[in-house]
Amino acid sequence: MQDELSGSATVSSNMAAVAPNMVWDAWGVAAGHQPLSAQIRGLLGQVFGISGEPAARRDASEVALVPSTLTVADRTGLTAIVGDEYLTTADLDRLRHAGGKSTPDLLRRRASEPQNAPDAVVFPADHAQVLALLTYCAEHAVAVVPFGGGTSVVGGVDPVRGQFDTVIALDLRRLDTLTEVDPASGTATLGAGLTGPQAEELLGAHGLSLGHFPQSFEFASIGGFAATRSSGQASAGYGRFDDMVERLVIATPQGTLDLGRAPASAAGPDLRELFVGSEGALGIITSVTLRVHPVPETVGYQAWSFPDFATGAAALRTVVQAGAAPTVMRLSDEAETGLNLARSADVGGNPVSGCLAVTTFEGSKAHVEARSAEASALLAAAGGTALGEAPAQQWEHGRFAAPYLRDALLDVGVLCETLETATSWANLANLKVKVTGALMDSLGAQGTPALVMCHISHTYPTGASLYFTVVAKQLDDPIAQWRIAKSAASDAMVAAGGTITHHHAVGADHRPWMRAEIGDLGVRVLRAVKRELDPTGVLNPGKLVP
Repeated sequence: MQDELSGSATVSSNMAAVAPNMVWDAWGVAAGHQPLSAQIRGLLGQVFGISGEPAARRDASEVALVPSTLTVADRTGLTAIVGDEYLTTADLDRLRHAGGKSTPDLLRRRASEPQNAPDAVVFPADHAQVLALLTYCAEHAVAVVPFGGGTSVVGGVDPVRGQFDTVIALDLRRLDTLTEVDPASGTATLGAGLTGPQAEELLGAHGLSLGHFPQSFEFASIGGFAATRSSGQASAGYGRFDDMVERLVIATPQGTLDLGRAPASAAGPDLRELFVGSEGALGIITSVTLRVHPVPETVGYQAWSFPDFATGAAALRTVVQAGAAPTVMRLSDEAETGLNLARSADVGGNPVSGCLAVTTFEGSKAHVEARSAEASALLAAAGGTALGEAPAQQWEHGRFAAPYLRDALLDVGVLCETLETATSWANLANLKVKVTGALMDSLGAQGTPALVMCHISHTYPTGASLYFTVVAKQLDDPIAQWRIAKSAASDAMVAAGGTITHHHAVGADHRPWMRAEIGDLGVRVLRAVKRELDPTGVLNPGKLVP
């Protein structure tokens, strides 16, 4: 029996908090931006010789955009589908859809030359309108970039025209409904345009939670989570987003796909896997049915220190292979523990040396107590020293704030960016050394020292992910500076046996390494699927498919 939703099959997110627009030239909302602390200013002066005085920021009204090429005929055709009020060519709307939030994206926003932007932004109301828009765009050679929260850090929503004269951003925010709750099966069906907080609020009214909390949680969308194979910070407990997907509805220029009939099936290859991670290049996800769970009764916290990264990594491996993984389990290396950009060396009243790990446990009181006791015994036996709750609680309190710090660093002339990969436990140390070395050597060869920090962000029985944060003084061309370093790191990942991306997705930035990731035959398979579903190539040109 499905739960009744206020007497209706559909509940709009207007019951939930309205999703805020992110600022056009930085992460998040204006209220989240804070000046650098005295500690960080002192560190910047010591390491890079930077005073910490921020450069003046431009107002959006001062930004010049490349003129829109949307024709009168295309405007007429598109508004016939969505209505006049749901198509805009206003400069601010185009600017807000001019790309994602990677460091190169933000550096481009701060440049003085005219900004590339979509020629129009269109806001469809439902699957039928998305389908009609794709049909129109395929017939009239208009490129389409699907846009959820705009949080991509790999060029996934950049308005690439490719072979087309016109490109539109297809903003999915009006697909904002919770259409079905099935408490017996533990599933819920959500519109692709819902943000993480909106989804949690709508599910919370039914005592449920998705439990997917990536760093982009506050702004990213349900459709974006699916299209990029997102992995949240609680994935040790609840799984990656693709693990949660039960059913997908996808609009393509060739028609609709409705995939997923049961929790498991032997009816051939699982076609859902084509679209979870497809990044809008094969179709646009409009609805996702997901595994959900009751809101946890309680949360337990425990932090640990380890003498070195190798000892900490071995401890995490022991826990996850024993089936005792907490809901969250992360380990920072010596550099990240010691610096951590904004933290003091004294965390939670306990001096931390070596490597800091944080764990959290969610569920019933009895479950949390039992799981915490089991994991704690394993971590202690593997060389960990318990630090109490405070460091883990501090991490949780600030877990969505790191991108704001990056913006403040960019303002004072410091390059700050992240990248991530994953590999087997046996290869983890080798991969970490090779990627760290590639970054430091590349940036050093360009004439600037670099701070390279790393943490294990996600764990699996057979391996783990590595998440790197890189800080260096900006050179005259910081975009080229980072591109050289990123290329060196990506080459090192491939050579050392890691994946080119664990959860940031492919987009435009990782596309050059896809052939190395999947091989020549894999590339031909992807291209064949693209030709079948999108024969004119209008869907998100320049992304994913080599």
